[in-house]
Amino acid sequence: MTSRASLLVIGLAITALFLADTAAVWARAGGGGSRGSRSYSAPVRPSSPAMPTTPSRSLSQPGPSAPQRPGMFGGLMGGLAGFALGGLLGSMLFGGLGGFGGGLGGFGLLEMLIVGAVIFFAVRMFRSRQASQPAPAYAGAAAGGSAYGTASPSWSGAAGGGAAVAEAPAAPSDLERGLGFVRQMDAGFDPDAFTRWAQAVFNDVQQGIGRRDVSALNDRLTPQEYARLQAQCDQLRGARQTNRIEQIVINRAELSEAWQESGQDWATVYFAVSLVDYTVDDTSGGLVDGSKSPQSVEEFWTFTRPVGPKPWRLSAIQPG
Repeated sequence: MTSRASLLVIGLAITALFLADTAAVWARAGGGGSRGSRSYSAPVRPSSPAMPTTPSRSLSQPGPSAPQRPGMFGGLMGGLAGFALGGLLGSMLFGGLGGFGGGLGGFGLLEMLIVGAVIFFAVRMFRSRQASQPAPAYAGAAAGGSAYGTASPSWSGAAGGGAAVAEAPAAPSDLERGLGFVRQMDAGFDPDAFTRWAQAVFNDVQQGIGRRDVSALNDRLTPQEYARLQAQCDQLRGARQTNRIEQIVINRAELSEAWQESGQDWATVYFAVSLVDYTVDDTSGGLVDGSKSPQSVEEFWTFTRPVGPKPWRLSAIQPG
């Protein structure tokens, strides 16, 4: 009976935690929706604009490396230790083998272990020194090349100057490749204009949740996302609660992903926002959830459309 009571208490606790978590999710526009084949992968976070870009170094001019620890026999103390080990080894071998048959009996298990350890560390030291040697400079890198890896072209004929070596172009990022696919069917696609439009959708969705009605956004939501957000509004209305979103400040909005699949264009916008988000009871006006203090929020909003210059629709919202 005691075990059954314990299981009941645990079950009630888990249920309470689930309900509490669900209540938190329903604040604001809840996370969910479809991102096509990327639905179960984390959205790509854009690189920080505060990170400075540094020129790449030449392959033939490695940068400063961290100081390496001296080897086992490096330095004065290492030399003394090596000398002592050598003396000990000579004493065991030549002192103990002075009479061959009689001296050999003194070469026991302990001495064999010591000799084996010395050989092991010597081989290990030799290999580590080989691995730490710098790789040779790549062929064709001119000695007078610039500090950023672009070799100066040589125009000398009889002097035998080497040919200039150009750096390989950087591979396009996943976002750049995706934008290339989108522009194949919509050459005028502008990421900046699209991001500004996404910001307007962000604000309009928050207002729709506050009204508990997103019908005015039907043309900017996929059918699945419209049903999901309207269900959130219906749940608030059924609980006689109102979610208020105020003081919205979009600190950053940036296109972070773009791709194509199954005849659809997809694009994800990263939002870093400051806002006030809280839920009140319709009858008493009391605070039910959230806070009236501003909070920082990171979210990824994904939009989709059939390939080509067609209207975009919001299909998913994921927390950052």
